[in-house]
This record gives sequence, C-alpha cells and structure tokens, in this order.
Amino acid sequence: MKAKLGVAALVLLFLGGLWLIAAPFAVGYQPRGAAYVAATVNDLWLGGALAALSFVSLVIYAADALRELARRGAHADD
Repeated sequence: MKAKLGVAALVLLFLGGLWLIAAPFAVGYQPRGAAYVAATVNDLWLGGALAALSFVSLVIYAADALRELARRGAHADD
C-alpha cells in the first residue's frame, strides 16, 4: 500500500512539474515572441527540476521492482 502511495505521489509531482513548464504558455502570462519574464524562467527551472527529479525517482523505483521480480523468479526455480 505504501509503495502505491509513493508511486502516486511521484506521478503527481511529475505532472505538476510538466504543468509548471507549460503554464506560462497555456495561461498566457508569457507574451508570444517576447523575452522570457522572470515568472516564466522560474516556472521553467522549477518545473524542469521537479519533473526530472520525480521521473528519475520513478525509473529507479521501476528498476528496483523489476530487480525484485527477477530475484523472486530466480528463487522460484530452485
């Protein structure tokens, strides 16, 4: 149960990071063709860091889960 909550939290963090990256353009506070305003730069850096960190955490979790399944499969043949 705890693992499912952790994965759900990481997925929500990843989606939140993607939203921060898209928000300046979707909401419209970044004028088209203009230099990036400070809020846009902040959203891009923070959203990128949040999305990257949560994605890496999800990949590590998935690799660990696959490793555990492989270990259990190897012991089942004994």
